[in-house]
Amino acid sequence: MAGFEGMLCSAAAAVDVPLPGTATRVTGWLCVEQPGAWGRDVIGDEVLGREITAELAARTSAAKVRPTLIRRPGRSEFTGTRTVLLASSGAQASWCERFEITDLKQLLELDLRLLNGPPPGIGAPVRDPLILVCAHGKRDQCCALFGRPIAANLAADYPDQVWECSHTGGHRFAPAMVLLPSGLTYGRVDTAAAIAAVEAARRGTVSLAGLRGRSGHGPVEQVAEIAVREQVSAGVGDLTVGLETDSTATDPTLAGVAVVTHRDGRRWRVTVRTVGLPPRQASCGAAPKPVTALVADRIQPLTTG
Repeated sequence: MAGFEGMLCSAAAAVDVPLPGTATRVTGWLCVEQPGAWGRDVIGDEVLGREITAELAARTSAAKVRPTLIRRPGRSEFTGTRTVLLASSGAQASWCERFEITDLKQLLELDLRLLNGPPPGIGAPVRDPLILVCAHGKRDQCCALFGRPIAANLAADYPDQVWECSHTGGHRFAPAMVLLPSGLTYGRVDTAAAIAAVEAARRGTVSLAGLRGRSGHGPVEQVAEIAVREQVSAGVGDLTVGLETDSTATDPTLAGVAVVTHRDGRRWRVTVRTVGLPPRQASCGAAPKPVTALVADRIQPLTTG
């Protein structure tokens, strides 16, 4: 335990905590431009104002949509117009639309349940991948320390696609990046790895360097998909993943079993297990706690191709 004391949480995690299976599960995103400083909690600190925050919190919770603040790297002025991004990053289909508002009350006119279906046509469709880089320093210093330089570097090449964003989950994996609408979630990326991920997404493929998983999947499914991607070439939409259920399983280390199916018919059965790791802090300044991680223990081909 003493070996991690005083370290940044991202440095403590980098020692031996694997990335696969750590992406926060999110299938619907409501991203609202908010220049300037953010509080620690997007909803709890009423960053968007007391008048609409409670109602927006209730609606995003009911629709299972993640409210996220965004801002352009290095820009803090407010022009009077805010960009809003709606994105669905479901495992089977994904889309993103973009529009602008001049009054935050316009957010309450949105039917967020539409994020669970096909593109609603509320805004203009977004074709290129959008890049969210967590820079939420009020949540954890690692996000600001490591996320902001990555966002600034990416903005030089993709000025219209890059946003600093509020907490996406997993600041111990900073720099943390999410690509929308695919939901591909990355951690510990340097500028080269981040650019490689973006360029792969533009081609419809997936870069594995720093990949934590797709937000449309749960942890076991994320681990299984990445394990298969490490063995075969597959586009971003070429693989589907489904969990197997076994009520008789008694092994306490068994996290789950998933079947990964390629578009061409090939299938793999992936066994995922839980491993215990030495205690360390999950956030900067927090007390060390026991850590568990998921690993792919066995990959069994069910068909050949």
